[in-house]
Amino acid sequence: MSGYFASAAQILITFAFGAVMALFVLRLLAELARVNFYNPICQFLFRATHVLVTPLRRFVPSVRRASLAPLLLAYVAAVLKMLLLMLLAGVLPHVPGLLLLAVADLLDFVLVLYMGIIFAAALMSMFAVEDQHPLVPFINQIAAPALRPLRRVVPLLGGLDFSPTIAILLILLARVLLVQPLFDFAQRLALGI
Repeated sequence: MSGYFASAAQILITFAFGAVMALFVLRLLAELARVNFYNPICQFLFRATHVLVTPLRRFVPSVRRASLAPLLLAYVAAVLKMLLLMLLAGVLPHVPGLLLLAVADLLDFVLVLYMGIIFAAALMSMFAVEDQHPLVPFINQIAAPALRPLRRVVPLLGGLDFSPTIAILLILLARVLLVQPLFDFAQRLALGI
């Protein structure tokens, strides 16, 4: 496959599987944060993922009244994504490396998604945003579990809340210090190096 078509295919694969992973991860985060179920965004997430999540709930345990089935489905999507990307590059990966590579990819995806949510919550708190829009409470409720502990430790300085900044900094450090080494190790394992 020529370079242009391979690049286009890589973009399409990353986008498609990223969208699927986002649905399942957002559903899990909504359940963990106990976001208002009657929020239209929650309704969409639950309807879009219901067909696959509900049968798995019988076999997959729950944590804090939140099913881990969406996490398992997001992981399966990450495995398929990494497999397709490696096959597109002309590499047949070793299975243990592929499975670990998917863990690193999913962990990085969750961290980047959560960083975006925290950033959006911080922006909405700085500007006059219509509170009636369903996106506002959805983002604030999902960001709250990460920001609440930091708000207890970090005082307001001049009326400014720096907890989102610290949360984003911690996520960036986790990506560099945890995810990247895991990704590098998994890639060597997948390639059999």
